[in-house]
Amino acid sequence: MVRHAVCAILMLVLAAPMAAAQGSMSAQARLLEGGTALVASRDSLALDLALSQPVPYRLRVLAAPPRLVLDFNTLDWAGVDLGAGVPRSHLRALRQGHLPDGWSRLVLDLGAPFQLETSEQRVDTESGQAIISLRLRRVALEEFERTAQDASRFAVQTSPEFLNPQAASPTPAAPSKPIVMLDPGHGGIDPGAERDGIREADLVLTFARQLREVLLRRGVFDVAMTRDADEFVSLDGRIRAARSAQADLFLSLHADALPEGLATGAVIYLLGDEASDDSAAYLAERHDRADMLAGVDLTGNTDEIARVLMSVAWQDTAPRARQLAEALVDGVGEAGMRLHRRPIQSGAFTVLRAVDIPSALIELGFMSSPRDLANLQDPDWTLRMADALADALELWHERDLALQELLRQ
Repeated sequence: MVRHAVCAILMLVLAAPMAAAQGSMSAQARLLEGGTALVASRDSLALDLALSQPVPYRLRVLAAPPRLVLDFNTLDWAGVDLGAGVPRSHLRALRQGHLPDGWSRLVLDLGAPFQLETSEQRVDTESGQAIISLRLRRVALEEFERTAQDASRFAVQTSPEFLNPQAASPTPAAPSKPIVMLDPGHGGIDPGAERDGIREADLVLTFARQLREVLLRRGVFDVAMTRDADEFVSLDGRIRAARSAQADLFLSLHADALPEGLATGAVIYLLGDEASDDSAAYLAERHDRADMLAGVDLTGNTDEIARVLMSVAWQDTAPRARQLAEALVDGVGEAGMRLHRRPIQSGAFTVLRAVDIPSALIELGFMSSPRDLANLQDPDWTLRMADALADALELWHERDLALQELLRQ
């Protein structure tokens, strides 16, 4: 159970027992009529949503006029009438529908300033069903406005759909370019691997800038970067940067070194609870340990994020990430660039633990290999690699669009 007593903050919430029900989950939850209710008392509102399975959800309280906005990934409303019998002093209107990105939205136009007191999601471990319970209390308008968020800012960050009555029927938006978040590993106090005075942090930053230029010049993607200077960014901060940019894709770039044995060629790593081999385990530990240099211990946080990743949202994201890795390997191979003998591997990389963003970590090569190290410093080689990755991303994007269209049908 996850409980909150703060309003006007973005929340992604799943109950801790979710893993027990994971095996019986379908791709989309349904709102169940039994157990779903919106009840008003003199100074409070109580909203209970009974679901066929737990879902990630986020909520905001907006001002001018007072509204409660809930987004779910994903939820079929199934025609349940929530607003019946609630007086206008508490609820003026209610809207629900589906957002362009596949999430579902519920908007309550409040009849008075009601502040969120608690939210929780409880999961029945036997049936796999869940109940999201919200409790709101009436407060003075001044108190409400201090904690509520401005609607225009929220619309820019997420979507304006259904926020106002006149926007209840969304109009098709102009196509936007997908955003690729490039994450040059290490930086600042964390130089990464080092060989002969050459730092991994510098190599991957130079490559990230080159790849960004190639992608932008082609015009298919927009590009953001977690860092564009020799500065330290925590692993958690890299994920936050991707969310802030509303990234559609996350690529972490590395060129590590192994303490023993020989590794050469590009490797694509996906998130896995257990590393696919000893080298993957070593690299994951090195990358995660970098946060300790800045005194940041993410252990408790990553456990919580992992529960989310391995639940509902991860069911959709994991296959897309796998297809991304396969496209990257195909692109690098078809360009004649050297691949590791096992080009797709897995590891418990914290930086890949985004909930709903297909993510991969690319080892461009290994600084412990003299051949790879020479390539990583060769502008002609890095340009060929950037072109190969750009080709792969475009191919993946085409396939992903086709797959998402089939799923919508």
